Amino acid sequence: MFKMNKMVDIQRFAGDLNTNTTGTSTLSPEMKTFYDKTLLDEAQPELVHDQFGQERNIPKGGGKIIEFRKFSALPKATTPLTEGVTPDGKALTVTSKTATVSQYGDYVALSDMLELTAIDNTIVETLSIIGSQAGRTLDTVTREKLAAGTNVMYVPTPGANGAETAVTSRATLTKKNVLTVKQVFKAAAALKAANAKPINGNYVAIIHPYVAYDLMMEAGNQWIDIQKYKNPENIYEGEIGKIGGVRFVQTTEAKVWKGTGDNCADGVAVFGTLFIAANAYGKTSVEGGGLETIVKQKGSAGTADPLNQRSTIGWKAVKTAEILTEEYMIRVESGSSWNDQVEAN
Repeated sequence: MFKMNKMVDIQRFAGDLNTNTTGTSTLSPEMKTFYDKTLLDEAQPELVHDQFGQERNIPKGGGKIIEFRKFSALPKATTPLTEGVTPDGKALTVTSKTATVSQYGDYVALSDMLELTAIDNTIVETLSIIGSQAGRTLDTVTREKLAAGTNVMYVPTPGANGAETAVTSRATLTKKNVLTVKQVFKAAAALKAANAKPINGNYVAIIHPYVAYDLMMEAGNQWIDIQKYKNPENIYEGEIGKIGGVRFVQTTEAKVWKGTGDNCADGVAVFGTLFIAANAYGKTSVEGGGLETIVKQKGSAGTADPLNQRSTIGWKAVKTAEILTEEYMIRVESGSSWNDQVEAN
């Protein structure tokens, strides 16, 4: 029979246990750096929609709202000056747009997989998976803002002998309304007419692979592949080629609507191709709150994990985006011959 001949200080042990649960991770700096780099490497290729926006950071402690300010151009001064008379001058016109940042994140729980001194293959694979998730999530945050723009063109319905019927809504588009070279030139002309500045000499279009296929098949020799660029090293993430002064960046994350719930004809997929000029939109984050890897080792939860059975790998980020000038970005909505191969995203 067990006999307790001393009083055990249970509270003292409880205090030690509490210290363990609130302690920081014992991962070495080298291992933590490896984790962070793995996450960023996996996330970056997915961030296609972020490539062309103005980046504005909110200083830490600067609140959650940022204001973008735009100065309007002055009208021409065509009235001749009168000798000795000072003209009235012009007042600057300033418009502003505000954006509120939000925090996003997720994690994966692993069972007895995380070792204290080595990186297990399961952890590396998990980092790859959550890195992809982080990239697609943040890319979608920006994409949804851009896809809600009001400057829209609809690809017309083709007819016999080159005739076209104008389309005025998403609901009347079909898979026959494919993006054409003519429509590319039309979108570029509209940006030029708005005095929108090109990005590094060209406008940029974010396009879905199925729409890109239709366009390239129709364009033939007018399409310039990236291998034929004079400076092929200066290409964007996802870039596939150009036509009509527009460089095309391809991603499966380009916006797709489908079905009556998205204001499309029943069973019809509608694709949004974004034609973008400089200063069309902005993206923000909070300094120090960018994409962050969070690794919790087994046992770090203290009494919440009494048998050291769980570890977690997660990410979080602060993010928002905002259209700054509607005229500097055009969303061209079209169908595709691949209509039946895609779902809404």
